[in-house]
Amino acid sequence: MRSFPDIEFNLGDYVETLVNFLDNALEGLFDLIFFISSRTINGIEDVLNFLPWWLFIIFIILLGWYFRSIWSGLLYGSFIFLIGAFGLWDEMMMTISIVLSAVLICLILGIPLGVWMAFSKGFSTVMRPILDAMQTMPSFVYLIPAIFFFGLGNVSAIFATLIYALPPVIRLTELAIRGVDPEVIESAQSFGSSRWQMLKKVQLPQALPTIMAGVNQTTMMALAMVVIASMVGAQGLGEQVLISINRIDIALGFEAGISIVFLAIIIDRVTNGVADRFQKHRRAK
Repeated sequence: MRSFPDIEFNLGDYVETLVNFLDNALEGLFDLIFFISSRTINGIEDVLNFLPWWLFIIFIILLGWYFRSIWSGLLYGSFIFLIGAFGLWDEMMMTISIVLSAVLICLILGIPLGVWMAFSKGFSTVMRPILDAMQTMPSFVYLIPAIFFFGLGNVSAIFATLIYALPPVIRLTELAIRGVDPEVIESAQSFGSSRWQMLKKVQLPQALPTIMAGVNQTTMMALAMVVIASMVGAQGLGEQVLISINRIDIALGFEAGISIVFLAIIIDRVTNGVADRFQKHRRAK
């Protein structure tokens, strides 16, 4: 059996050189990202912790009632109450803060990039293999540059989550804009609409339900990263799962794990409810 020829091509060395170069050349940018991300997380966490526990549960019930049904709202409220009863209230708030911060940054970056891809074939051609790599690369690999650029902590968790959760909202935004009925676009053009007017008043409203599906997927993928992100020092429910693994603590592992499941169910149902509302509103028009 012939072995592979003795050829050495150390691509990883070139990547390491590139990362070192970026760390030195863009140090100011990374410091700015660290500052904004940490302030965002701390701000959201402060707001959530300022609310009394009962008021937060009432808010979740009303949210579920508005977007789903009264029974769904009561179920979601009971989920949040159970997490608090497990003694994981503060960890839940930190997890929500990290997820919301990551999703907010994903939307700020992802929706404009998706629109740009929809309008530019060349940019779309360049971005697609990058998005493929972001989605298929093992999640643990993202932790290495995250630690290198930002050290251990919640900011590294956001950076790693951002790479993992960004592609869905970009792809679905592009798909939604491209999928707008050509007749609607032609009708808007015949009335002399500019590109910006067409995007703002025709394409984005028509594409909103699909974009909301992208928001849902991005949010769920961000939540899926909380356990992995705990390996770079992220706090919250994921950290409790990691602690339970190290201690072989079945009780803690189950409680932290089921708490993440509860949050996932609530976020999934509410974001789907938002998309359904937009869809019904559009049909009503």
